[in-house]
Amino acid sequence: MTSPVEELLRRSHALGADPRNTNYAGGNTSAKGTAADPVTGSETELMWVKGSGGDLGTLSEAGLAVLRLDRLRALAGVYPGVEREDEMVAAFDHCAFGRGGAAPSIDTAMHGLVDAAHVDHLHPDAGIAIATAADGPELTRRIFGDRVVWVPWRRPGFQLGLDIAAVKAGNPRAIGCILGGHGITAWGDTSAACEAGSLEIIRTAEAYIAEHGRPDPFGAVLPGCEPLSGPARHERAAALLPLVRGLASTDAPQVGHYTDTPEVLDFLARAEHPRLATLGTSCPDHFLRTKVRPLVLDLPADAPLEAVTARLRELHAAYRADYAAYYERYATPESPPMRGADPAIVLVPGVGMFSFGRDKQTARVAGEFYVNAINVMRGAEALSSYAPIEESEKFRIEYWELEEAKLRRMPVPRPLAARVALVTGGGSGIGAATARRLAAEGACVVVADRDAAAAEKVAAGIGAKAHRTGDAAIAVEMDVTSEEQVAAAVRQAVLAFGGVDLVVNNAGLSLSRSLLETTAADWDLQHDVMARGSFLVSRETARVMIDQAMGGDIVYISSKNAVFAGPDNLAYGAAKADQAHQVRLLAAELGGHGIRVNGVNPDGVVRGSGIFASGWGANRAAVYGVEEERLGEFYAQRTLLKREVLPEHVAAAVFALTGGDLGRTTGLHVPVDSGVAAAFLR
Repeated sequence: MTSPVEELLRRSHALGADPRNTNYAGGNTSAKGTAADPVTGSETELMWVKGSGGDLGTLSEAGLAVLRLDRLRALAGVYPGVEREDEMVAAFDHCAFGRGGAAPSIDTAMHGLVDAAHVDHLHPDAGIAIATAADGPELTRRIFGDRVVWVPWRRPGFQLGLDIAAVKAGNPRAIGCILGGHGITAWGDTSAACEAGSLEIIRTAEAYIAEHGRPDPFGAVLPGCEPLSGPARHERAAALLPLVRGLASTDAPQVGHYTDTPEVLDFLARAEHPRLATLGTSCPDHFLRTKVRPLVLDLPADAPLEAVTARLRELHAAYRADYAAYYERYATPESPPMRGADPAIVLVPGVGMFSFGRDKQTARVAGEFYVNAINVMRGAEALSSYAPIEESEKFRIEYWELEEAKLRRMPVPRPLAARVALVTGGGSGIGAATARRLAAEGACVVVADRDAAAAEKVAAGIGAKAHRTGDAAIAVEMDVTSEEQVAAAVRQAVLAFGGVDLVVNNAGLSLSRSLLETTAADWDLQHDVMARGSFLVSRETARVMIDQAMGGDIVYISSKNAVFAGPDNLAYGAAKADQAHQVRLLAAELGGHGIRVNGVNPDGVVRGSGIFASGWGANRAAVYGVEEERLGEFYAQRTLLKREVLPEHVAAAVFALTGGDLGRTTGLHVPVDSGVAAAFLR
């Protein structure tokens, strides 16, 4: 026999796996049952409910809040009224069973006060479409009869829980309700019955909209707003994203996400999109992530790029002024400070949607929520007209002290949070170690390598720790000697994360030969990869950084050989010296844009090195008369510290240069060689 917790988790995963049922991290589910009180030994009625901030599709037992039902229901006797209902959230702590599990969400009262063993509260697009229709109460009666009851909009909280409990008690045939402007709630005596009730409400609403809705709820196609062709669309998106990301980061750095799905492009191509976008989203889960409304470009899709960028700057300034006015209209002395006036969603007809957040997952989810909002608007307009909750109510939730408390509980951002790093030669050795270190410090990482499989392996390893692989890292195939491939890789980085902030020029190779043995092809190859390749990557990424106007970092992985003259190493040493001087030249040129350029000079990095594994190690071992597997030890004994240098040590130097503590340093070369006196910088 399955336990209430097992039933709850199974139902939650089934409902959360289908985006038609609820959005990411949206909604909550609960189950009631009994367990032995470890103090008295008596059976105690408990409720397990999804805690604050969790996601139904990935919910685990650790994500459940556990409360005693007798104490939770007793709170109704001390409830001080709707004007003080926020106090009830703190009271949930006094209802905890044992340690109580996860922090209870604001919807906990709804689950505990409703007299049913199982309760679901969900945010399905079709359900919210009914909830936001101008004649939502009548539509609810027409679609569901007495099986589903309309509940007028009320901000989530204890009073809403009392309201729904009363609806359940007064409507014995009802399986659930439509919450005006918000979502749905369903209940059942068993987990299966509750899930069936939720799905009946959702699928019935979907079917009714499909059968009775107007075929063109967003109106006719607006001339000039038709989607551009795929290549032209992505080219325009890549050209605009760095600028838009910089504007959206005026108050705080943001990561970007690009969406050009058919539903987004169709919405933006239609005549009603300006009116509907201005009305904003309705479900609290939506506008908490998308803000009350998006920024919408009002130029044709094929307008000249210069005109578009100028207009976006104007619209951004107007958006910030409008948002500040919105805050001033409704803020009280008790309201939290304004959190930032930049848009989270930017809509560009013919191109798609740019969404922004403190990290890639937040930016992506914001975009997903606005797609949900588009689906809601489509359904509401198909049956009636879209009528979201009042702006004043949106403010009450956006600047709710309980939401502010949730934000305060979030972990402190890591040093490289909201930064996008591109690492060349990232598939092995120093590049792979650097990509992993930058990701561990919070950066989104683009792992670039000529070996696509190696880059994919590194990116997948980084992404394994994220909610979704692409939220932490992507792999791009790139030969740094090709202008076309470098430009394409940087474009991929921009479309994936909104821009580039931190570049590590690490790609390299070495052919150890004397002057007389060095061919012109040897010379050209090493200079093409390291000197030319670093130049191409720096040039393309600097363009993005300048458009972003957010500053940035370029780090060259040079070498001890850039300053140390040794035998049988002419082409490699000269190419590394070229890189070292590029550091100084670019530091001087790019400083006015806030872009810092520094270098790292490693030596003797044998273990994990792609260069040494490709034959350089065997050559060097033969030159020095040592076994190849002991080459790292040999190099270490030549140094002042007598310690071997590993890829992770070079990665640590890259982080030291870019992590914030050296924010006033540019044009510097940092030796990571365990101390080679002949390579000391003069």
